[in-house]
Formats: sequence, structure tokens, C-alpha cells
Amino acid sequence: MSELAIRLKRSGQLPVVAAAACTVALLLIGSLYSKNFLSAEYLLLQLQIASFLGIVATGAMVVILLGGIDLSVPWIVTVGGVMSAAAAGWWGQTGELIAIPFGIACGCLLGAINGIGVAYLRVPSMIFTLGINAVAQGLIVVQTGGFAPQDRSTPAMHLIATGRSLLGIPNALLVWLVVGAATMFMLHRTTLGRAIYAVGNRERAAYLSGVNTRLVTLLCFTIAGACSAAAGVLLTGYSTKAYQAMGDAYLLPAIAAVVLGGTNILGGRGSYLGTVVGVMLITLLQSILSVMQIPEMGRQVTYGVVIIAMLLVYGRGQRMSQ
Repeated sequence: MSELAIRLKRSGQLPVVAAAACTVALLLIGSLYSKNFLSAEYLLLQLQIASFLGIVATGAMVVILLGGIDLSVPWIVTVGGVMSAAAAGWWGQTGELIAIPFGIACGCLLGAINGIGVAYLRVPSMIFTLGINAVAQGLIVVQTGGFAPQDRSTPAMHLIATGRSLLGIPNALLVWLVVGAATMFMLHRTTLGRAIYAVGNRERAAYLSGVNTRLVTLLCFTIAGACSAAAGVLLTGYSTKAYQAMGDAYLLPAIAAVVLGGTNILGGRGSYLGTVVGVMLITLLQSILSVMQIPEMGRQVTYGVVIIAMLLVYGRGQRMSQ
């Protein structure tokens, strides 16, 4: 192993560099299928699409850093989209003004319920979040099937998701940049960020050192719910319509993006920069698989293999270090 590789491994940035190299390789492979693959307009479109996944992956990463996992992503995304559109139908012009925060607030509520179940009731995150996902699915089926007042996005939602208000940069990308900057500041410059890494490394030790581990867990799941709902709001604006199961395509890609970026799926280690690179890698992979007309089943198999492989790598690494 070269000296550079050893330094990267010690710094924890080797997965980030590897994912970045794979991203460049995918760009070159894509250019072989289409000459427009490397055009500025196409790359901006890919960044716009990546923004939706990036926001979901932000919440997923925060939870994974704790050593947990959030399987309620698909229907919290749907809740965010459906409820933001419904708000405009319930309250008219006032509803249009509060549609976006209302949809995100619904996601925060479900995320907080996840946090209460995991932190205070001590239910494993995989089980509890899967149950909340089913509850959210039932509520949305009732809402859309029985008395949905509106399923179309508001003009503001459409503008944020599809518009380009600053130097031709997609507004959705700007939203992701703001969310990403806030997340990086939280993780590396705040007490909460240090507590998240501490809980992920060893929850009992963090508790004995004075960290309110239950509150940290509650806040992380609430953030994850807000991120998923925000992505649902953007997706509704992008497609101009909210619909059932709109978040189903984001669970596995979000987790795959996080682990590809070097975040330890067992918790305690990872950087947001790695998650950004992982999101770009997954987005380009989706694009190439689409160009190659690979069916959805093949894409899901690809994401599953990636997650299992990275789990084996990090799991072995942690056991060897103990």
C-alpha cells in the first residue's frame, strides 16, 4: 500500500476519494453512451435530481451516525408532499403561504415519534421506524383516498423545485447547499454534533460522560423526519403533483449513498462530504442504468449489494479495532 493510501486510510478519507474516483469513472462511461453526458446543462440537471436524494441522505446520515437506521423514509417523504399540497386546499391563500412549513412540520412530528420510540421506549430503530412507515402509509391512503382537498403543488413549491433564480443554478440545488452547510456546521462546530459522534461510538460511555443520549437520539430522528418531508415537498413541486408511494425510490439509494461516502453504518464515523460524493455517485449510477435500460429490479439489487458489501467491510474493521 502506498504512503498516500496509508495517510488517506488513517484520516478516514479513503472511502471519499474512492467514491469520487468512481464518480469520475461513471462520467467517462456515461460519455461513451451519450455525447451530452458531460454537457453543462445535463450535469446541472443531474445536480438538480441529486438534490432530492441529497436532502433525504442528510437525514439518513445523521441517524446512521448514531448507529441507528430510519426505515420510515418512503412514507415520510410522501407525507411531506401530500400534506404540503393539502394545506393549500384546506386554507386557500393562507394555506399556500404555510404549505411548505406545514409539510415539513408533519415530517418533524413523525420523526419525533420515531425518536421517542427509539430513545425512550428503547425499541430497536429498525423495528420502530418500519412500524411508523406503515402508520404513515395508512394515514396517507385514508387522506388521499377519502377526502384529499388538493394534490397539486403550489406555485412556490414548483418554483423552488424547478426554477433557476441565481446564475442559472437550480433552486433545488441551492436548498441542498443550505441544508448541507447547516449539517456540516452542526456536526463539526456544535455540542450536538460532538454528542452524535460520541453516542454512535459508544452510547453508554457518552451517557456516563454527561451526554443526554435520549435527547440526542430524539433530535436526530426529528431532523431525519424534517429532511425526508422537505424532499417530499420538493418532489411535489418538481412533478407538480403529490401521489402515493412517491418516496419508495429513495430509501435504499439514500442508505447506499451514505455508506458509499464512508459513513460507518454501525455508527460513530463519517463525514458529510463523503455523503455528498456518495449521492453524486448514486445519481450518476441511476442515470447510467436508466440509459442502459436496466429494469428497476436490477437497480434495487445493485443498491442492496453495495450496502451489504460496505456493512461487511466496516463491520470487520470495527471488530479488528476492538
